[in-house]
Amino acid sequence: MKMNTHNRNINDPVYGFIRIDGPLINDIISHPYMQRLRHISQIGLSSLVYPGAVHNRFTHSIGAMHLMGRALTTLREKGFEVTMDEYTAAQIAILLHDVGHAPFSHTLEGEFLEGVCHEDISLAVMNMLRSEMKNKVLDMAVDIFENKYPKRFLHSLISSQLDMDRLDYLNRDSFYTGASEGIVSHERIIAMMTIADGDIVFDEKGLYSVEKFVIARRMMYWQVYLHKTVLAADTLANGIVRRAIELTREGVDLPAPKALKMMLRQKAKKEDINKAYLQCYMSVDETDMWSVFKQWINEDDFILSHLCKALCYRRLFFAKLISSPLEQSDIQKVKDAIKNEYGVDDSLMKYLFTYREIKNHVYRPREDNIKIISKNGDVKNITEVSEQINFTSDKTEMKYFVSFPKKFKGLLSL
Repeated sequence: MKMNTHNRNINDPVYGFIRIDGPLINDIISHPYMQRLRHISQIGLSSLVYPGAVHNRFTHSIGAMHLMGRALTTLREKGFEVTMDEYTAAQIAILLHDVGHAPFSHTLEGEFLEGVCHEDISLAVMNMLRSEMKNKVLDMAVDIFENKYPKRFLHSLISSQLDMDRLDYLNRDSFYTGASEGIVSHERIIAMMTIADGDIVFDEKGLYSVEKFVIARRMMYWQVYLHKTVLAADTLANGIVRRAIELTREGVDLPAPKALKMMLRQKAKKEDINKAYLQCYMSVDETDMWSVFKQWINEDDFILSHLCKALCYRRLFFAKLISSPLEQSDIQKVKDAIKNEYGVDDSLMKYLFTYREIKNHVYRPREDNIKIISKNGDVKNITEVSEQINFTSDKTEMKYFVSFPKKFKGLLSL
């Protein structure tokens, strides 16, 4: 008997064995652009704060695909039609949803791309793959990803305020960081899922689990994603790349792979995202970035060398999140001390002193709302039925982030 070589299992630490079925999904997983995600960290530089957070976008994409399969199976069992092609296409759409991430995920996205986000790169990769593979299921996957497919709920499972992407990353990031605040019952949330008027809704008996999801997401942002030291590391990485871009455009020949040099010379706009650019962008991952960071330690430019040492040796800058804005006089006092110590002018101060607002959007009722369906069939926004999530406008929490070399932290009474 001939064995089926297109089915295999991946042993995932969060969900156990994940079944990978069919040649198309296997071919996509094996594609170099998907394999690149093994070298793109899931939560950027968070491992400098949470040493266990060394998981990557590849495992997250596989996990999100697994949850998509669980969700679609649940909906089928409740009598909603999902064809085999739709099932596979939705899995492919979420499998590829993060394929366009830059090194360190969101951290460097704005440094390499202008008016373009990683979803735009992901879509370009999907279009390239369907052109190469010429498969109608891939055509359907692109339509689902772009929310052009008639069954809207398929897109909602990929991108909404409670989708399989967020459901996976909360549990996965909690698992690897050890931050228990993000643990949510993905099995119960999926079990409570149904469809009303073409949209995903949740049975009212699952309200507490959905509330926990929203609250857990808020807590994970402050605990992990917007942790002050994580922000300090991100700021260093941003500064390194911005300074490297400045020097490159001034004619300095920094050691770097050819593809990275091209990305340093010019930010990509939407009209630049062609096959040649994708090949360049997709050849750069975090192994390249850490390699050049270590090399740039020895560059003559003080700013580039100083920032690279701080990041590579984990001599991170002092960082603080505060509730009230700083006095301008306090800001100037620190800046003056930095100038005197390092002899830098005002144009370079942006690399050594950072002060900005940090916003955390807890829930946005004006967007694609999380909807709860009662036993009598009434569908309401979760804010109308929840005592925990009872705000009717965009709930945005804001703090102020300040970061600078640690030797000057005594100048501020924080």
